[in-house]
Amino acid sequence: MRKIILVSSVSLDGFFEGLDRDISWHVVNEELLRHFNEQFRATGAFMFGRVTYELMTDAWPAAGQAPDSSAAMVEFAEIWRDMPKFVFSRTLTQAGSNTTVIHGVVPEQVAELKARPGGDIVLSGANLASTFMRHGLIDEFRIYVHPVVLGQGRPLFEAPDVRANLKLEKTRPFGNGVVLLHYSTHGA
Repeated sequence: MRKIILVSSVSLDGFFEGLDRDISWHVVNEELLRHFNEQFRATGAFMFGRVTYELMTDAWPAAGQAPDSSAAMVEFAEIWRDMPKFVFSRTLTQAGSNTTVIHGVVPEQVAELKARPGGDIVLSGANLASTFMRHGLIDEFRIYVHPVVLGQGRPLFEAPDVRANLKLEKTRPFGNGVVLLHYSTHGA
């Protein structure tokens, strides 16, 4: 069965976004982008909340075509475009190609998606992650801690009623100061 893997970047003080949805503080270099490409090439689908999906849709198709795009950026844009996507939204009625809109998180429906053949599923978006946590639907957490303190913003984990005991699988530092913290929920 496929796993659902939360992949997210956070500031050192745990914020997913700065004020006004600012993510310009993300420290992404070629090494980190190549790592993401390697990780995402092995997956089978993306799951987003509406806001994250719209941010990705606005940014990535064009980013891969810009004259100053690196090879890693072009590759990520291709991976993003070609990967099946599921968008959880109560307001969207349709989305772009290769994208399915789902109007609510129903654990049985998510289990059906996990049972389909293919690679693991990457989950992204703070609201969606909180809902998935409440239902115990996340199998792994891959949190990329960026070397910046924001002081305020939107925390990644917005489910104060949920406690998760996790098992550290590995850590990986990157040359730009970002550190991957990879946890699983199984065996914790």
